[in-house]
Amino acid sequence: MALKPGDSFPSDVVFQYIPWTEESGEITSCGIPINYNASKEWADKKVVLFAVPGAFTPTCSINHVPGYIQNLPRLKEKGVEVVAVIASNDPFVMSAWGKANNIKGDDILFLSDPDAKFANSIGWANGGRTGRFAIIIDHGKVTYAQIETEKGVKVSGADAVLAHL
Repeated sequence: MALKPGDSFPSDVVFQYIPWTEESGEITSCGIPINYNASKEWADKKVVLFAVPGAFTPTCSINHVPGYIQNLPRLKEKGVEVVAVIASNDPFVMSAWGKANNIKGDDILFLSDPDAKFANSIGWANGGRTGRFAIIIDHGKVTYAQIETEKGVKVSGADAVLAHL
């Protein structure tokens, strides 16, 4: 069932990721994947979660992620404490994609949604991959949730999200 403004963020959302560390900061370095309990971590925070169909793909790498990187200061000014991107890629690929975008630390979390489990649970998966969407979560409540219904980045891009913060 799709999320909509006013809904509570689900209480059982767990992604996977590899935390950035100085020791494994190079793109060719691997870390150890761990679970990231988004429901717990985000319960008392203002969060922007956006999803892409695949890491390193043209639209995602050229039009979607860069907007969030460029607008990170503006998102933080609006009180956003966590910015996260998910894709159905494994955590190793998501980690490398974050490194390829020069993201260090937890400025933007590059999280894996294995088998598009979360995206499927809200009806926003497409052929086993995460759809392209954005969700704003404010202390456990969804305040914005939109999925792209056409090619491109419109309702899930940083500009659209900023307009709704």
